[in-house]
Amino acid sequence: MSGATVTSRVDPEQACPIAPVVDLVFSRWTTPILWTLNEHGRQRFVELERRIGSITPKVLTQRLRQLERDGLVVRTYHPEVPPRVEYEISELGRSLAPLFASLARWSTERLPEVERARVAYDAAKAKR
Repeated sequence: MSGATVTSRVDPEQACPIAPVVDLVFSRWTTPILWTLNEHGRQRFVELERRIGSITPKVLTQRLRQLERDGLVVRTYHPEVPPRVEYEISELGRSLAPLFASLARWSTERLPEVERARVAYDAAKAKR
């Protein structure tokens, strides 16, 4: 037997217990969708698409399905002519509002520092 040591892998969820939440809530487009539904209430697909901006219909459909599956969004189908579908944030999704408010506050207060750090870093790298 060789003298190699066996390294055990640490489960990322044990190393960082918020990792599953970050994956769930902060995957691409999820935050703008949840933010929009929380701020503007029940929305039809085209309203969401318009408010969010550069998201494609395919991606919006995929994200809404995932958010519905995760229990963060409620989809309501209205069987009328023409059919109407609306999306709204669920109670579970609404429970994220304090987190979003804290992040918005942090962004307002601290993002300028991040930008200054980037400028300083890039300037230092350019001198090398």
